[in-house]
Amino acid sequence: MADPSSYRPKPGQIPDSPGVYKFRDEHRRVIYVGKAKSLRQRLASYFQDLANLHPRTRTMVTTATSVEWTVVSTEVEALQLEYSWIKEYDPRFNVKYRDDKSYPYLAVTMNEEFPRVQVMRGHKKKGVRYFGPYGHAWAIRDTVDLLLRVFPVRTCSAGVFKNASRTGRPCLLGYIGKCSAPCVGRVSPEEHRGLAEEFCDFMAGRTGTYIRRQEQQMLQAAEEMEYERAARLRDDIDALRKAMEKSAVVLADATDADLMAVAEDELEAAVQIFHVRGGRVRGQRGWVTDKVEAVTTGDLVEHALQQLYGEETGDSVPREVLVPALPEPVEPVQEWLTARRGSNVSLRIPQRGDKKALMETVQRNALQALALHKTRRASDLTTRSRALEEIAGALGLDSAPLRVECYDISHLQGDDVVASMVVFEDGLQRKSEYRRFQIKGFAGQDDVRSMHEVITRRFRRYLVEKEKTGEWTDGEDAASGASEPPADAPLSGGTFPEDDGRPKRFAYPPQLVVVDGGRPQVAAAQRALDELGIDDIAVCGLAKRLEEVWLPGEDDPVVLPRSSESLYLLQRIRDEAHRFAITYQRAKRAKRFRSGPLDDVPGLGESRKQALIKHFGSVKRLRSATIDQICEVPGVGRKTAETIAVALAQATPAAPAVNTATGEIMEDDEDAAPGTTAGPAEEPVTAGASDERRGQET
Repeated sequence: MADPSSYRPKPGQIPDSPGVYKFRDEHRRVIYVGKAKSLRQRLASYFQDLANLHPRTRTMVTTATSVEWTVVSTEVEALQLEYSWIKEYDPRFNVKYRDDKSYPYLAVTMNEEFPRVQVMRGHKKKGVRYFGPYGHAWAIRDTVDLLLRVFPVRTCSAGVFKNASRTGRPCLLGYIGKCSAPCVGRVSPEEHRGLAEEFCDFMAGRTGTYIRRQEQQMLQAAEEMEYERAARLRDDIDALRKAMEKSAVVLADATDADLMAVAEDELEAAVQIFHVRGGRVRGQRGWVTDKVEAVTTGDLVEHALQQLYGEETGDSVPREVLVPALPEPVEPVQEWLTARRGSNVSLRIPQRGDKKALMETVQRNALQALALHKTRRASDLTTRSRALEEIAGALGLDSAPLRVECYDISHLQGDDVVASMVVFEDGLQRKSEYRRFQIKGFAGQDDVRSMHEVITRRFRRYLVEKEKTGEWTDGEDAASGASEPPADAPLSGGTFPEDDGRPKRFAYPPQLVVVDGGRPQVAAAQRALDELGIDDIAVCGLAKRLEEVWLPGEDDPVVLPRSSESLYLLQRIRDEAHRFAITYQRAKRAKRFRSGPLDDVPGLGESRKQALIKHFGSVKRLRSATIDQICEVPGVGRKTAETIAVALAQATPAAPAVNTATGEIMEDDEDAAPGTTAGPAEEPVTAGASDERRGQET
């Protein structure tokens, strides 16, 4: 625990100007980012008697070991820079709204030749029209099912679309009239795009004109005694009205606005947002956050606005944003929103009428969300803290292990031996810092030796990073975090070793290392740390059979109560390490089964492999081609062609393949059609696939 007075800037060094400041911990990691109208006044508030600070602010300033700042010209620039740094550094102590789901949107892919209507989550893509967000995906599908009767837009995937185009037969929706079947040419690309644009107009709230036009066509068809056509138009109008009824009118003047409400207590806050377009509620979302320091409702609103509109531009930012309290000052936030929209944005508190009544509804939703959150995660923070304290007591640690790393080894009968490293901070997953390893020191199956290698490699890298970033270079001034910049440079506090503050791969040590295994694996991990001279990191192992906790050098395990929070947390950490390891091992095995002779050609990437196969049709024909013929492939030079020819000449042809449908032995598996196999079947990788991509191979 650091003493804030040890790095407090000297009097007069902090400028009395707008700016953004960063607190860093002993490992140079940015732990808090803030902005201020006056850096001098704002930073001075942190260096007062600790008893006067908010409990979590007190924790932050005692965790930090330095502070630095950057001066900007205006408060709007400070707001933009603060948002950029929070996104870049992910500081531990900043207000971060969290949720347990990614809200679904109704998306229309207008960037494709034949636009598709579908459910989308995650980051927004360029050229795609989004409507929502919705609380549930089924709500989107119900709405789309009603509208496809009137706007028969394509909803199928690319694979289904291509297959229908190849066979000349549309899918079921094409036969029942809920798709215009552009795949078989029933409508032209221009006609289909027109349908998609009408669908977007209706979803955007321009409903009245379209329904009136449909009614006029229905009456005209009835007058002309085209009763079947009139009945179809009548049913279309009913479908449109049912879709509209799913989002009732809440603002009579067809307003486009977002309404935000906040419910809070001393420790947490819940934010609810209603998206109103064309006077109707088109979407709803909510977040919950821990109150890291003594923030006002206006501060919470400002952080929520940053998260809500930080990546949005144009019409995604409405003309009007209604909030329960205004940030202080409000002008920079309003200017920032206006810049993101490209036209004026009104940020205000509703005072009367329909908007105030709707705001009360949003507020009730926020209160219910906070109550539900507390019910679902009753004493969650207390529970995690108790679990960490129990672990510290059971293992004889001086303090609760705020950062825990867990390692597991995975292989299949000694092949594709890999290891995983998962990280939990404050009892929660830190997936961005997951790592994965290939065992390189030896071949075969030896979990103990593998564990020793992984721990050695991980903490050798930690020592290297510590040597690079763990020492100050400018003595007292550097430790204080303030120095005079050159006259022609932007004013910025602090002179440190060159370091951007982003999370490093292995720069941060855990307080506790957990290994999946018993006494042998624990001994191997402890031996690896001893060989590196690291003596301030605790080690334990969790054996699967009886869920015993093993400590280095102990003959008997520590047995935690079956119902204890500490054992439950250790089990979660161990199971996550196992899941991450086995996912990586399965992916490597599947890749090995799919490998071919071209995979061994040095410098040959996936694009040129595909170009070669497309040009020659198969590896067999490529093997019999001359160097000059290989050079005819775009992107392949003579040197690369010679390398390919040599590699294929040295490669042993694979065993004949068998057609599983007919039992026929194929001449060469390199020409085998889909549905044939010459080796083990590929095992699908399912669980944790999204997390697997987060891990970095070392």
